[in-house]
Amino acid sequence: MEMSSNDIILDVTDLHIEFHDHDKPEVAVEDFDLMLGKGEIVGIVGESGRGKSMSALAIAGLLNRKSLTKSGRIMFDGTDLLTCDRKTLRSYQGDEISIIFQEPMTSLNPVKRIGWQVEEPLFIHHQEIPKEERKKRAIGMLKAVGLDKAEDVYNMYPHELSGGMRQRVMIAAAMIGGPKILIADEPTTALDVTVQAQIVELLKKLNKEMHTSIIFISHDLSLVNQLCQRVIVMQQGNIVESGRTSEVFANPRDPYTKKLIAAIPKIDLSDDRD
Repeated sequence: MEMSSNDIILDVTDLHIEFHDHDKPEVAVEDFDLMLGKGEIVGIVGESGRGKSMSALAIAGLLNRKSLTKSGRIMFDGTDLLTCDRKTLRSYQGDEISIIFQEPMTSLNPVKRIGWQVEEPLFIHHQEIPKEERKKRAIGMLKAVGLDKAEDVYNMYPHELSGGMRQRVMIAAAMIGGPKILIADEPTTALDVTVQAQIVELLKKLNKEMHTSIIFISHDLSLVNQLCQRVIVMQQGNIVESGRTSEVFANPRDPYTKKLIAAIPKIDLSDDRD
């Protein structure tokens, strides 16, 4: 899909990631390219261990191991996130670029109340906002992600919530600063099918209302088909196929893509995306 330079919010070029934990370097991601448009939802699919999450962590600036090397370019807001200084990177993390993970219980602090955790990005990046305003925004965001009795949830602890509620809290915390990009790394894997569908609908709603661009990482192609306008298929750290989701699903070219689609018992190929 052709995009003008004004439409591009993120431009990843030739991203290459290697681990050096063993005698020989291990390539995790090779020549990964991604052009993300403003307000666009792009899916990255593939089986576990295929480089999806590693690519996302690099974009989010969360790959800092000494036994790892990165090369290429990740351009956002005129800045290369791979080479910029730590202070600049931190100014984007959790504010302009947010990420949610598969299991919220490993991301949420078990001894902090939900309100504190949703407000934390505002406290870090927008200390000029008064305490009462932060609380007001947090409760508003909890309501926006579909949590009933948001005022009560604000005062609860993570263990008092269901898995689906915790994931909504994570989305609220990620979205409270109004990020330009939301990275959703397998956000529905730990949830049952009904709650999965609810989270997908929530991401659609936030994308439409807040115009946030979303990178949706999943091994579940049916969810990607419901949510994403474009899809990237990865195998062993390489992109093997990419294009409009409807076209890739209807006419896959690469054998690996064909294998992934064939493994799904039933896929709704109707295209109701904007």
